[in-house]
Amino acid sequence: MYQSHNADIPEDLFLCWRDGCLSLLDKENVNKRGLSVDIEHRQGEQRSWPIAKQGALAQALGRKTKTVVDATAGWGQDSLAMFRMGYEVLCIERSPIMVELLADGFSRLTNLAWMQQLNVTHPQLLTGNAIEILGQLTVQPDCIYLDPMFPPKRKKSALAKKSIMVLRDLVGDDTDKEQLFATAIKIADKRVVVKSPDYAEPLGGKPDESFQGKLLRYDVYLTQNRV
Repeated sequence: MYQSHNADIPEDLFLCWRDGCLSLLDKENVNKRGLSVDIEHRQGEQRSWPIAKQGALAQALGRKTKTVVDATAGWGQDSLAMFRMGYEVLCIERSPIMVELLADGFSRLTNLAWMQQLNVTHPQLLTGNAIEILGQLTVQPDCIYLDPMFPPKRKKSALAKKSIMVLRDLVGDDTDKEQLFATAIKIADKRVVVKSPDYAEPLGGKPDESFQGKLLRYDVYLTQNRV
């Protein structure tokens, strides 16, 4: 067993090595697999690298984008999707627990046969407050990607996925997301992309473009249009 001593982890959760990966388990369900960073291709995704840049996420990122900073990495699924599309991705995550899980996921990714055959490097991972880290970057990224926590639509809404519920327990509701957006719009060279649930108001006001996904949307703010 791997037990984290970080004070930020809720008492009912713990980290454990299980089935060859680091997993976050609930003490009431210790016999279950737990939650870990999924490094496999998404359902229906082509099994090659890089995959085609298509869908709402790719449209939002833009054809000229090459480098992306995912400032709210979470479980890393969007970071990995962008990585598989061939973007150079830098992940920022402030929860030490999520960083440990992400680091394990990226380590497992490196060991995959196709990664080694192509000599591909996994996304870079930085730990800390994205507002501070963005201001310290030495290379200006083309795009900064934000997927902050938004309050649930209503108290009686359908339960969110377990992974999202756990992430909310670890990082809260991202009450500083407006400040993060304000920082991102100053730092990004070409655009800031904000992923949000379809019911939420745009984080940065009216976007320059918006691309609809399933129950969510990607709002695009072009930095050239900002003073």
